[in-house]
Amino acid sequence: MTKRQVDKPVTAREQDIQAVSRTAQILGLFGPETPELSVAEATRRLGLNRTTVHRYFSSMIGSGLLERVEDSALVRPGRSILQLGSFMLGQQRIMQKAPAYMRELVLEIKVSTVLSLWGTSGPVVSLVEEAEHPTLVTVRVGSQLALDSSQAKVFLAFLPDQFHADRLTGSLPEPQRTETRRRIEAIQQAGMSSHVNHRGICVVAAPVFAATGICATIAAVGTERMLPEALDSREATALKAACKRLTKEMGGTWPEAAD
Repeated sequence: MTKRQVDKPVTAREQDIQAVSRTAQILGLFGPETPELSVAEATRRLGLNRTTVHRYFSSMIGSGLLERVEDSALVRPGRSILQLGSFMLGQQRIMQKAPAYMRELVLEIKVSTVLSLWGTSGPVVSLVEEAEHPTLVTVRVGSQLALDSSQAKVFLAFLPDQFHADRLTGSLPEPQRTETRRRIEAIQQAGMSSHVNHRGICVVAAPVFAATGICATIAAVGTERMLPEALDSREATALKAACKRLTKEMGGTWPEAAD
């Protein structure tokens, strides 16, 4: 006969994991059939203590994950959740709509095009449309681009939260930080970025906007013999036109200063 194991104290890590799990469970209760929720209903469906559910509701309201419904005891998803949902829908839409524009652009300018989405700390390559050319220049999907890359600078130039952009560029060493900020200011005026790296690869990048702001960047990539660096070149003009058309379809607005 074995002795019954004595319960061990719950560690801080285990408490954190439990809190995240329960928060996810509460958010998972919402849906088309349940746009609003009460403490009593959440208690019944989750099988938790009413006091525990009330405590989670209060904490989630304070953090913006939930908000109170006016003149009632009900709650609904808060602004933070709605912003995240809008962001994810925007990413899905751009991933669905961009390939046609990128294929058309590749046929016109004869170099590869690359679409990047903003990740946790910079652009991540999400779509690549390769050109049929004897010399193929491409980028691997999933690549995290550096903050001093052309696409990163375009994102930083048009991020709605410019304080966040300043914090990110502030992490760069000098003189790279000063040069990156100078280039960002130029991009805000021109609406685009171009750069030829030490390997002779030219990248010309432009933003795509949705209703909530910049949602992606599209870049043309080729050798400097295949792709001119000048922002008034035929290739750069075609890229900008494609991004403006895609912006319109995404419900976004191209900044006047960058027009």
